[in-house]
Amino acid sequence: MPAIGAVRQVALSAGRDLDTTLAFWQGVLGMSVHARYDPPGIAFIMAGDVRLFFGDGVPPGTVYLDIAGLQSFHAEAKAAGVPFTAPPALVHRDTKGQFGPAGESEWMAFLKDPAGNTIGLVERLASERD
Repeated sequence: MPAIGAVRQVALSAGRDLDTTLAFWQGVLGMSVHARYDPPGIAFIMAGDVRLFFGDGVPPGTVYLDIAGLQSFHAEAKAAGVPFTAPPALVHRDTKGQFGPAGESEWMAFLKDPAGNTIGLVERLASERD
């Protein structure tokens, strides 16, 4: 059996307008384009060590991204007119430390980019900050 490592790349839809989709990721999420190739009209954004691949003909996907300051980001983005499909909400109390330090809580909010990709923003907080 081969030794499978970490996730290397995730494919997301660029929709019909790569420029609009990339502008959303840069303007709203603050993530810059790492590489772009025209033709064929594809681009990459780095999320840590994972490449996010954007191309036409790729169905919309869902990606979860770590964020610090989820509540304040949500308030600022919403005030700027960014539509969220779900506001920040507590989704898990990790009392046993299955997904990180024991006692932390996981909060998530969701929005969609212009290409229809769902973006889950995730923040883990110490219980006393819930």
